[in-house]
Order: sequence, then structure tokens, then C-alpha cells
Amino acid sequence: MIETIFLAIVISKLKGYKPSRLFKAWPIYLIISFELIYILLQILIFNDNYSFVKYSSVLEKCFLILFLILALLYQQYLSAIIGSACIIIGGLLNNLAISSNNGKMPVFPTLSYLTGYVTHKSWMVVGDIHILGTSTTKLKFLTDIFDLGYCVMSIGDIFIRTFVFLIVFNTIKELSKDIYLKKSKNS
Repeated sequence: MIETIFLAIVISKLKGYKPSRLFKAWPIYLIISFELIYILLQILIFNDNYSFVKYSSVLEKCFLILFLILALLYQQYLSAIIGSACIIIGGLLNNLAISSNNGKMPVFPTLSYLTGYVTHKSWMVVGDIHILGTSTTKLKFLTDIFDLGYCVMSIGDIFIRTFVFLIVFNTIKELSKDIYLKKSKNS
């Protein structure tokens, strides 16, 4: 989800907020640490080590909880509620795609084949909920069709990442307000 965090930082900067203030908040270091672990796991996948893939759903839930800490600490209640609704919608969309395809999530890799993230061998080795999408895939638009080269996402996954974006963006916005309030008090 590093790209989602970067997107929130870039957009907050474009809006005139101070993204650097985010790095004065201790929960961001928990998030960065977890993101580094996630990057390490991605490197393992690139090296054909899929032994941890069975734990990926648990890791994702833990990662999202870290954002809740950030939301609670900086009182981003509305962002957390809207983001949680996005997680529920995303989960429902993913579950609909999975249930329509015999309990599996079809994946349509394109760029990931070029980067080496996905290989034909990986489909046989991993053996998780994901399968290679085919012409018989139902509700293809809800399956993993958005290929970033190091992950393939569905519309549901994008909804889930909206939670991360909202928390990071609005925390930066809130922390930037502190700067403006302090400056106006000193004037």
C-alpha cells in the first residue's frame, strides 16, 4: 500500500498542506516498519518464495489496524468511518467476485509477467485463493484486473486502499492545521 501512502502525501502537498508533519507522528513509524516488512515479502515473491502467502490476509488486517491507531490519535473519526465503509464495500465486492467464481479470485496479470512478479510456475506453487483468470471468469470487472507490476488489484482492493488514503491525507491536513494555528497565535 506504499503507493497509496505516497499518493496521499503528494496530493496533500499539492493542496498546500505540510506532509513532513506526518513524520513527527509516532504511528507513522509503525506503518513504515510494517510497509518495509511488506516490501521484503514482495521481494521474496519475486524470488519464488511463496511460503508466507497463506498469512497475507492476516498481515493486511494488522496493517489496516495500524492506520486506525493513526486515525484515533489524530481524531480522524469521520475519515475512519468513511474509510471503514469503503473497506466493507471493497470486501463485499471481492466476496462477490470470489463467490461467482467457485470460491477463487481470478487474476489477470499483464505487467506482472514482465516484471517477474507472476510466473506460470507461481500458480501451481502458491495454491491460495487466487487463480489465473480465463475467458470463463464471471464478473471479470470485479476480479484482480489492475496490474501494477508488483501486485494485481481489484476494484474491491481499491476501495480498501481508499481507507488508507483518507486516514493519511486527513491526518496530514490536521497536522498542518496545527502549524497554521500556532503561526496565527504568534502573529
